[in-house]
Amino acid sequence: MIPELGHFALILALGLALIQASVPLAGSYSGNRNWMNMARPLAWGQFIFAGIAFALLLQAFLTDDFSVVYVASNSNTLMPTLYKVSAVWGAHEGSLLLWATFLAAWGAAVATLSRNLPLQVVARVLAVMGMVGIGFLLFMLLTSNPFDRIFPVPLEGRDLNPLLQDFGLAVHPPLLYMGYVGFSVAFAFAIAALLGGKLDASWARWSRPWTTTAWIFLTLGIALGSWWAYYELGWGGWWFWDPVENASFMPWLAGTALMHSLAVTEKRGAFKSWTVLLAITAFSLSLLGTFLVRSGVLTSVHAFATDPARGTFILLFLCLVIGGSLALYAWRAPAVSGGGRFDLLSRESLLLSNNLLLTLLTAFILLGTLAPLIYEAMGWGKISVGFPWFNTMFVAVTPFLAVLMGIGPWTRWKQDDVGRLGRALWVPFVVAGLAFLLTVVFMPLLGDGWFLVPIGIGLAVWLLASHVLVVRDRLRHKTSPGAFFSDLAGNGRSFYGMVLAHLGVAMFIVGATMVSNFGQEKDVRMSPGDAQEVAGYRFVFQGVRNERGPNYIAARGHFQVFEGDRQIAELWPEKRNYFASQKPMTEASIDWGFTRDLYVSLGEPLDGGDWALRLYYKPYVRWIWLGAVLMALGGLLAITDRRYRLARKAATLPAGATAIRS
Repeated sequence: MIPELGHFALILALGLALIQASVPLAGSYSGNRNWMNMARPLAWGQFIFAGIAFALLLQAFLTDDFSVVYVASNSNTLMPTLYKVSAVWGAHEGSLLLWATFLAAWGAAVATLSRNLPLQVVARVLAVMGMVGIGFLLFMLLTSNPFDRIFPVPLEGRDLNPLLQDFGLAVHPPLLYMGYVGFSVAFAFAIAALLGGKLDASWARWSRPWTTTAWIFLTLGIALGSWWAYYELGWGGWWFWDPVENASFMPWLAGTALMHSLAVTEKRGAFKSWTVLLAITAFSLSLLGTFLVRSGVLTSVHAFATDPARGTFILLFLCLVIGGSLALYAWRAPAVSGGGRFDLLSRESLLLSNNLLLTLLTAFILLGTLAPLIYEAMGWGKISVGFPWFNTMFVAVTPFLAVLMGIGPWTRWKQDDVGRLGRALWVPFVVAGLAFLLTVVFMPLLGDGWFLVPIGIGLAVWLLASHVLVVRDRLRHKTSPGAFFSDLAGNGRSFYGMVLAHLGVAMFIVGATMVSNFGQEKDVRMSPGDAQEVAGYRFVFQGVRNERGPNYIAARGHFQVFEGDRQIAELWPEKRNYFASQKPMTEASIDWGFTRDLYVSLGEPLDGGDWALRLYYKPYVRWIWLGAVLMALGGLLAITDRRYRLARKAATLPAGATAIRS
């Protein structure tokens, strides 16, 4: 009976979404306050019933209710509790339910935290989010019901994909989906603004923290997915340019451009139409990722489903959302004023250049991802677009972005002077140039891409030096010992958030540059007692023994790692075979370090007790994910900016009082 209650909760959520999408919107045009006031309770109602459905599916997993097809297909009595929880979103139907629940949660958050927004705006924003919710709830109920029953009831489930039985995959999808779905808020604000014909600074101000929050979740989700692939798949890579990886990266790029564009619209009233278009693009790319994952049109280790019927539904939904929003944009955008004027050398111009470069990179990745589909659909045969294309495009664009990031914080709004900027930036320029030259002279330049090393190091130092100096410049007139902390507690959080995020980019550049050019690996055959040297570290193989896990049997290797004559680590890689699915899984063992990782992965057993093994030296690889964490912390600091807090406090003023607008 409990699964049926979950199904009924989804139907109720759909009913509320239908009302939420229509009645408040009609009230916003007719001026009926009662209808508009329904938006908030309807949003909360949709969230409550979606949450009930999610909780009931979770309960089915925790109680091993194999009468539910989805549970029988993705769980097993031997699975640890953590993986039974993560199995709820480990496949197609449950991941859709998680998506719909998060979408409803974002709607409830908007309903709760928008008390000082005009009622008309809130009604339209929540109505648009209700429309999006209708699409996903219908998709679930018509093609992907997670509560479908099976008879006769199997005695045991088929187990969750071994790739997903890992802590990283327990956390990665929720973070990623929170980012994907979070862009629906920016999309809803943009569509609401178009519906009302009012694109002003207040719209950008209120959309900006929601956009940044979604971007934070997406940043952490992508970083965690990269980290998981690095340690779990056994090949030592952190980015593969897999089509579904690309599908998560593209909305991140569009979202990054959107955050910068919103800043210009909020502060200067410029880029209004462009900002709306970016909001539409970011969410549309999130939906595109959903289509790619679930349609079966692309081969990927991330794919959830291969049902063409499901793919067709999503494609139609995608066309409806993108087509409808672009049609509305084409109708309304020409009437929107362009905002204030600015010179060629100004912060507005630099942020516009930043936007164009991010958009160009997004377009390149989109072209490379979809090119095989387009090529085959046109009957031209089959092509493959891989590492060379994506790496070339990425490396060609990102240096210009890094240069602009170093100049941007120093540039004045509206207009600036070349001489002033030269005087401000000559020190970072000289320091970066010296770093470039010293890298060329002293660092061993090996491999075909050696020239990228001094460029990467130079750009990272450029970002570090320019942002350290801009912080010093901001504080130069404040002489008190706690000047930084008082500024941070006052109006400086958005500024320091930007600085922290940009330093995260610098850290990422160093990590990606070093590991890509100086990482070493060996595929070797070893017997117990054999030793192999990689990058000055000696790996001594002590043999393999069998060990039993909760739902698998593992061949567990033992390695001692020496630097000179000193043992610095013991590593225990595993080759697991899961009981239920009989699928093998590689579990690498890594000696983590701030400046390097030592990595061992078991291959296959060979004759005579030998094993095929992979040994890796990964310099500065951890800086890639630490950089992403810094970016996310920068975003978190920015959304706590004082002006957003003041806007929320304005809602608490007594009736008849006048709120001061900043």
